[in-house]
Amino acid sequence: MAPIPPGTRFLASFNRDQWYRAFTFALTFLLYTSFHLSRKPISIVKSELHKNCSHVMRVPTESSSSQQPVLHPELDCSWKPFNRNNYKQLLGAMDYSFLCAYAIGMYLSGIIGERLPIRLYLTVGMLTSGLFTCLFGLGYVYDIHCLGFYIFVQVANGLVQTTGWPSVVTCIGNWFGKGRRGLIMGLWNSHTSVGNILGSLIAGYYVSSNWGLSFIVPGVIIAAMGVICFLFLIERKTISHQLHGSFTHSCECCASVCPSVSRCYSITQGSPAVCFQGVVEFSLCLLFAKLVSYTFLFWLPLYITKAAHLDAKKAGDLSTLFDVGGIVGGILAGVISDKLGKRATTCAVMLLLAAPTLYGFSMMSQFGLGPTIGMLLVCGGLVNGPYALITTAVSAGLGTHKSLKGNARALSTVTAIIDGTGSIGAAVGPLLAGLLSSQGWDQVLYMLMTADFLALLLLLRLVMKELCSHRKRPGVSVE
Repeated sequence: MAPIPPGTRFLASFNRDQWYRAFTFALTFLLYTSFHLSRKPISIVKSELHKNCSHVMRVPTESSSSQQPVLHPELDCSWKPFNRNNYKQLLGAMDYSFLCAYAIGMYLSGIIGERLPIRLYLTVGMLTSGLFTCLFGLGYVYDIHCLGFYIFVQVANGLVQTTGWPSVVTCIGNWFGKGRRGLIMGLWNSHTSVGNILGSLIAGYYVSSNWGLSFIVPGVIIAAMGVICFLFLIERKTISHQLHGSFTHSCECCASVCPSVSRCYSITQGSPAVCFQGVVEFSLCLLFAKLVSYTFLFWLPLYITKAAHLDAKKAGDLSTLFDVGGIVGGILAGVISDKLGKRATTCAVMLLLAAPTLYGFSMMSQFGLGPTIGMLLVCGGLVNGPYALITTAVSAGLGTHKSLKGNARALSTVTAIIDGTGSIGAAVGPLLAGLLSSQGWDQVLYMLMTADFLALLLLLRLVMKELCSHRKRPGVSVE
C-alpha cells in the first residue's frame, strides 16, 4: 500500500471547524480588501483632475528669429470644475463628503447590522458600493463637470460602505476566541493596506489614459465580491454545524430564545458601550490616529507628485510603500501586544515614534529615492500599527466584554461605535489637509504631528494602569 503523501496528511490533520475558520478568515480578508480597493482611486486621480499642463506655444519676434515661450493658462487641461485656483479645497470637500457620510452612517450601521443577517447586509452594501464607485468613473465617460454630481456620489458611497467594517469584524469575532487575538487580528487587518496597494496599482494603471476606469474597475471588483459574499459567507460556527446535520444547541445558537442571553441583549441596549473600561480613551485615540492615517490615504500621492516632482502613476506606485509598511506595523503591533499583554502601551510607543518620521516628510524633496522609500515604510508601520490594533483586537475585546454575557451580535454595535468615532477624525483630516495645503504642505505635516501627539495623550491613563498592573493576560486594559 502506497504511503499517504505528507501534504495530504497535513491537510487531513485539520478538523471541520478549523477548515471553516480558515475559510472565513480568508473570505472576510478578501471582502474588506475590496472595500479599501474601491476607496483608494480618488487619491490617485486627484493629480489628474488638476494638472499643470498649460500649453506652451512658440511665436516669432520681430527683432530675431528666435522664439519666445508664451503660456496659455486658458488652455489648461485639468478636469472642470477642478481647474480652478481653489482646487485643493474642492478636492478636500470631496474627501470630506465621503468621510463625513461614513462617520455618521457608521453609528447607525452597527445597530442595523446586528438586527439583520450579516451575509445579506454585507452583500447589499458591497453591490451598492460597486454601483456608486462605477458612477464616479462614468463622470469621465459621459463628460460630467458638475461638482454636485461627484459630491452626491461620494456621500452615497460613504453611507453604503459603512456596512463593511461592523459586519466583517462581527463575523471574524464569532469564529476566533481571545487566544493570540493580537496576532490574528494583526494579520487579518493587513487587508486595509493590501486593498490600498491594489487600489493604487489599478487606478495608477488607467489614470493617465482614462481615469474613469480607475473607478469602474474597482467598482466591478467590489460588486463581484458582494456576489461571492452572498454565496459563501458563513456568519458563525453554529451555521457550519447545521450544514453537517448537527442539532446541538449551543449558547450562541439559542441566543434568540435563551432568557439569559435576552437579558444580556437588554444590557447592550440599556447601558451605553462607553461605560466599558477604556472605550472612551481608545475611541478618542482612534479619532486622531485615523485622522493621520486617512490624510495619508487621500493626499499622499498628490503630495509626492508636488514634493518629489513625479507624475501621477509613479507617485501612486511609490505611495504603496506606505501601505506595505502598514502591513508590517499592524502585525508587529498585534504580536507585541499579545506578548506584553499591554494594548495601550503598544499603541503609545508607536505613536511616540511616529512623530519624528512625520516631520521627515517635510524634507522629502531633499531626499534621494532610497531614503524616501525607507521613510515611507517606517512611517506607514508606525502610523497604521496603532490604528490597526485599536480597530481590530481592542474593538473585539470590548465587543466580547463580560458585561455582554456572550451576545456575539452586540460586537457589531460596539465595533461601529469605536470605528464611527474614529471616522470623525478620518473625515476631518483630509478636509483640513485641503485647507492647510494652500498655505504650504508643511502646515499639513504640523497638523498631523499635533494629532499624533493628542492620540498619545489620550492613552496615558490606560498606559499608567497597564504599567502598574501585575496581570499578565493580553488585553487587560480593556477587560
